[in-house]
Amino acid sequence: MFNDPDWYKSILDDLAEGLYVTDDKRQILYWNRAAEKLTGFDAARVIGSYCYDNILMHIDEQGTSLCHTLCPLAKTILDGEIRTDRVFLHHADGHRVPVVVRINPIYNEQREIVGATEMFSNDSTALSALERINELEKTAYLDPLTEVGNRRYAETTLVKCLAESSQNHTSYGVLFLDVDLFKPVNDTYGHLIGDRVLRMVAKTLQHNLYAEDFVGRWGGDEFLVILHNVEADKLTSVADKLRILVATSQLMLGEVNVKTTVSIDGTSVSDDDSVDTLLTRIDQALYAAKSAGRDQTRMVFSDRKIKG
Repeated sequence: MFNDPDWYKSILDDLAEGLYVTDDKRQILYWNRAAEKLTGFDAARVIGSYCYDNILMHIDEQGTSLCHTLCPLAKTILDGEIRTDRVFLHHADGHRVPVVVRINPIYNEQREIVGATEMFSNDSTALSALERINELEKTAYLDPLTEVGNRRYAETTLVKCLAESSQNHTSYGVLFLDVDLFKPVNDTYGHLIGDRVLRMVAKTLQHNLYAEDFVGRWGGDEFLVILHNVEADKLTSVADKLRILVATSQLMLGEVNVKTTVSIDGTSVSDDDSVDTLLTRIDQALYAAKSAGRDQTRMVFSDRKIKG
């Protein structure tokens, strides 16, 4: 049994973590079932290609592409160092998924590096997001297209957060995201692709928030995000991270890659806020973001001072 290579393959295929193996040129030689599940890319589609061939397209939190200059796997092939890092991979459906990767070199009998293995796993945020979908499906709170909370759930959650802020002084941040130039996407590619773009944006947001945070579809191409325990000075950095991750997501349609951006406006919740005062401030920030040229982040706090 131990001499049977298929026996080893069955063990690797049963791992909960994604695993792929490359040679020293980063050509993919093996891709396990967990890698298929986590990325949406079938083994038949990727084996024989190179890991930088528009597959995982790893980026860091600043949106910097890692595949050609800063790739942890390429560095390990060069220097033999074992590396662990947190990156964002590109799912076959277009959205960005945060993963923890661990890269190990592969040596031949002469102790020459001939390839590398990369094992990767989804973080707890994404797992919590999937659990939340299951919970929402049991209620009337799921948006069927994007599989995040619907408008009803978003309004209910917003009211609860305002009450908790007023009573317990809990810090909340609220972000309102508007997909830029969504109508031209529908006009150019059709409504089915437009729907996929909305799902891509929703999944990117959902996979990159903490379990206690909330994302819901406010309506059309608009999304509401509520962040728990986020002070005003951190709100902009969280918004910028989400904006960058959306901008680096893409639907791969044959020779065409469909991308989009979002304008994000937000505010921190004050103890004396109502839904009306909160949404009024958010409207101010949205106007500022759109006026600045889209793909922008703007914050307006209770002192009415707009910040980029």
